Amino acid sequence: MASDAFKLVLLREEGQDMDAALTALPNRAKLAVYAESQLDACVASGSFPVDGTVVIPASMSAVGTLAAGAGRSLCHRVAEVALKEGRPLILVPRETPLSLIHLRALTTLKEAGATIAPFIPAFYQKPATLEDLMDHFIMRLFDHLGLDSSLSSRWM
Repeated sequence: MASDAFKLVLLREEGQDMDAALTALPNRAKLAVYAESQLDACVASGSFPVDGTVVIPASMSAVGTLAAGAGRSLCHRVAEVALKEGRPLILVPRETPLSLIHLRALTTLKEAGATIAPFIPAFYQKPATLEDLMDHFIMRLFDHLGLDSSLSSRWM
């Protein structure tokens, strides 16, 4: 799922329309896409099996909402379900620098069981492209979810 805010950011920062980007994916048929307002989606239920949840990017608005337990969208609900069910929840904060309010909200979520994973590039891998940086970060997220990935080389 992608929030309405993410769709706007994707269009403004990358010049990509979300629907067009999804259509272009090679395994598109394997994806289920839900609207932000679709609170009756199967993924909103704790009885729906998932390996984990990643909120990327996690706006500070979303982080604050989750820390307060005041979810109002499908994205919030899915993250809240991960916490209540004890499933992996990874938040990739988008903001920098972080205010004390941001840090307290992130601390609350960490104490509740979330993993906080800011996008910090691993330059020791000597990436040649931006895609190399992103692949390495995604591989690290997959590691936290217990998923196999060979997107990038590992530290040796």
